[in-house]
Amino acid sequence: MLLNAPFTYAEVGATREAPLPAGFRHVRRDVPIGEGRETFERASAALLDWRMHRGAGLTVTASGPAEPGLPVLIGIGFGRLRLVAPCRVVYRVEQSDQRGFAYGTLPGHPECGEEAFVVHLTAAGRVRFRITAFSRPMSALARIGGPLSILAQEFATHRYVRSMIRSSGA
Repeated sequence: MLLNAPFTYAEVGATREAPLPAGFRHVRRDVPIGEGRETFERASAALLDWRMHRGAGLTVTASGPAEPGLPVLIGIGFGRLRLVAPCRVVYRVEQSDQRGFAYGTLPGHPECGEEAFVVHLTAAGRVRFRITAFSRPMSALARIGGPLSILAQEFATHRYVRSMIRSSGA
C-alpha cells in the first residue's frame, strides 16, 4: 500500500465547491449539532484531530491532525475481518465560521472517491455538520457487495453524525 501514490479518481477536490461528478454515488448530509461558538470550537477540534472517526467506531492511523497531503489509514472491523482504507487529506477548511477537511481514496481502498466533513457556525449561532461525498466501488468485494456497500456507507454517515453530536457537547 503506497500512501504517496496518486489518488484513485480524477476529480480531486470536487467536494469543495464544484458540482459532484457524474458516475459516482453522492452523499450530502447537513445536520444541526448544537449552538454557539464553544460548541463550534469543540466540534471543529473533534473533527480535525480524528476523534469524530474514532467516536464512530473506526480506527485511525495518522501522524497528526487533518492537513493537506497527510496520509491516513481508516480501519473498520476486527482481526481478520478488519478492512483498512488508505486515504490522503485533499484540503482543509480553516475559516472563522467553517472548519473541516476532505480526504480522497488511494490504491487499496475498496471504493474510489472523496469525502468532506465541515462544521459551520451560522450567523444565527447554530452549529451544523455537513458531509459531502462521492464514491463508487473499486474492489471486487465492494462491487459484489452492491446494496450492502451502500448500506455500509449510510451506516458510517449516521455514525459520523452521532459522533459529532457527542463531541460537540450539545
